[in-house]
Amino acid sequence: MNQIPQLPMTKLEIPEGQEVILLGGGCFWCTEAVFQRLEGVRQVVSGYAGGMVENPTYRQICTGTTGHAEVIQVFFDPGKINLETLLEIFWATHDPTTLNRQGADVGPQYRSAIFYWKESQKEVAEKMKAELNQSGIFDSPIVTEITAFTNFYPAENYHQDYYNQNGMQPYCQFVVRPKVEKLRKYFAEKLKK
Repeated sequence: MNQIPQLPMTKLEIPEGQEVILLGGGCFWCTEAVFQRLEGVRQVVSGYAGGMVENPTYRQICTGTTGHAEVIQVFFDPGKINLETLLEIFWATHDPTTLNRQGADVGPQYRSAIFYWKESQKEVAEKMKAELNQSGIFDSPIVTEITAFTNFYPAENYHQDYYNQNGMQPYCQFVVRPKVEKLRKYFAEKLKK
């Protein structure tokens, strides 16, 4: 019987007074651009989580065979923005009902995923997911994976702060910008001043 290799837990230093959560909502350029704009979010790092290859590269991730999801690591000040608000924005700015796909981006690396750091985050995420499913807001059930954090590998430097540095690139204009505009329209009061 083949066993999936167990990767070592990656170390993570969380600054005092902050929390961290990892969110995967398709291409990390999109989720990064959304969460960077929120008041109370201190840092957003694009990367890879949930897979079976240590220190993967973007090229490896793109094969869909490493098990990783493209995610963002979000450090936030819970005194300024709570987890419920972050998750509300997360579910509103991508399609959490499509399995292994966001728009034209297809593969398990684009799955909807929450990697929680502590048990209380899991409880909040599962409760909100159940409430959203019961509400009928989405036509199909939410397929967002809710999994304990084990490891995170930052993406290559050219993926960091991508939309802010490449906003005129066609993918940014046609895929990322509409998500940022949706954020501004529905969550204007949550944006950084």
